[in-house]
Amino acid sequence: MTDPRLSFKEMCARFDVTPRTLRYYEYIELLTPERAGRSRFYGPREIARMTLILRGRKFGFQLEDIRQWLMIYEEEGTEAQMRAWIEMADRQLGELAEQKRQLDEAMAELKALRDRTEASLSG
Repeated sequence: MTDPRLSFKEMCARFDVTPRTLRYYEYIELLTPERAGRSRFYGPREIARMTLILRGRKFGFQLEDIRQWLMIYEEEGTEAQMRAWIEMADRQLGELAEQKRQLDEAMAELKALRDRTEASLSG
């Protein structure tokens, strides 16, 4: 049984990304598809990497952080990558908590202003 390979178009469809995004990920060396002439094919490694890239983006990680994290696996192995992931996740959780605090503060200010404005119309 052969490993699944996706064409460029299939990869875009599977991960719901634009061709421009996929080409950019290749350009910054997040992905390295096999090439046959002008065609690109993505095997299990690239499919797994794309899953991790999109998951990282969902959590707010920068592409460079994701690229470096993926390189750890290739250079140092799974355990080193997992340790790096814990550090990255802890850092990102702190950043997200701060963003949440700022958002909660902005929402409270906006609601207070809205309520004062509504009261001045009623009063």
